[in-house]
Amino acid sequence: MKNRTASTLLAAVAAALTCTTAHAQNNSSQQLNLPIIQTKYTADPAPYVHGDTIYLFTTHDEDGAGGFMMKDWLLYTSTDMVNWTDHGSVASLRDFKWYKGNNGAWAEQVIERNGKWYMYCPIHGNGIAVLVADSPYGPYRDPLGKPLVWQKEHWNDIDPTVWIDDDGQAYMYWGNPEVYYVKLNEDMISYSGDIVKLPKIKDYQEGPWLWSRKNARGAKKWYLAFASTCCPEGIGYAMADSPTGPWEWKGHIMNHTVSTRGNHPGIIDYKGRSYCFGLNYDIFRLETSRHAEQRSVSAAEMQYNADGTIQELPYFLKCTLRQIGTFNPYRRVEAETMAWGYGLKTTRENPSGPWNPTLFVTDIDDGEYILVKGVDFGKGASAITVSCAAHLFGGNIEVRLDAPDGQLCGSITIPNTADKFNEYTTLLKNARGVHDLYFVFTASSQQKRNLFNFDWWEVR
Repeated sequence: MKNRTASTLLAAVAAALTCTTAHAQNNSSQQLNLPIIQTKYTADPAPYVHGDTIYLFTTHDEDGAGGFMMKDWLLYTSTDMVNWTDHGSVASLRDFKWYKGNNGAWAEQVIERNGKWYMYCPIHGNGIAVLVADSPYGPYRDPLGKPLVWQKEHWNDIDPTVWIDDDGQAYMYWGNPEVYYVKLNEDMISYSGDIVKLPKIKDYQEGPWLWSRKNARGAKKWYLAFASTCCPEGIGYAMADSPTGPWEWKGHIMNHTVSTRGNHPGIIDYKGRSYCFGLNYDIFRLETSRHAEQRSVSAAEMQYNADGTIQELPYFLKCTLRQIGTFNPYRRVEAETMAWGYGLKTTRENPSGPWNPTLFVTDIDDGEYILVKGVDFGKGASAITVSCAAHLFGGNIEVRLDAPDGQLCGSITIPNTADKFNEYTTLLKNARGVHDLYFVFTASSQQKRNLFNFDWWEVR
């Protein structure tokens, strides 16, 4: 995913994803509604709304994997649906001391109760386990030292989803190709009664997602979305009048499409809108047409009908994802906060320097950029400070508005810092009102790759 300018990126999208002419000619990659995370391969989105923030937990496909190679779980946050902050790995298979494997960190879900955060983790072939933390960012610990559920006669125990209903009763659903549920106790790490196997739901394959809401007429309905029959998988859903069914298949939230192979839904209501998260291979296909498990999370705005049924969405590329509000730049902003960062990576590891306590953006090449959408500079920003580190020749950061080649507001040269993070400040011109903000990276010497590392920025 390297050295793609805006024009070549759009050309690749048009060719690889067969977009319409109108889409391909658009000057902003984000108008295509491409995946919301580009610096890592992410899958199995598990969004959770807490307060003013969306906590998006995902699985992680290791770079270069052909099949499923998944070792940890990642966290991203947003307050506007388009700019996402990477918090890196918050839990991994290593947190389960009883599991000796190095692969199998499949689709998890996280939920908060009574000030604790519970992460339900399938470990393929070893049941479903649970971790608990005092914060969504961790650290997470294993309170049981064993799986929460494990039906050893088969390998169906994957893809847990947890919902706490209005009466306080919590439910966990899971399974491929069958659907199971249990009633969780209030401690969220044990359950009462037996494991219940549900009758077959039409088109169900895996990846259930449970929630409830009232329709426009005031009637409460329960929903079970799922990855529909492989392959390719769509996103189907069923409805019921109770959290345990019986479940009636209602159709598709997103139909089966050759544009993706697998899927996994995550559904939330946030700031008066409803959203469907899923996964696809769109970022990987910007580079190649071959198949590998290098997946990416996408999201789209979703609409309900008056009776509570869901209006079917087109494929993610043609869906809507609008920014909610604007982005406040008058604070320290982690560089790994972005709406678009194709070609870049995030890490805490500085191979030639000290361990960094927070993530930073790395693998920065000439011509690449970070986009932060809808930044509100108000009456005007006078200066910007960045924290960067360079190993050899360094490079430049051009601060531009509304496009990678848009109005230049300021420029900063990052010299060789011997891998130590230093702060650099420059004055800004004409940075007022609301704009998309681009940090465009350019080389200052013959070195065109790995220019420097970028930790954070702040305007004043």
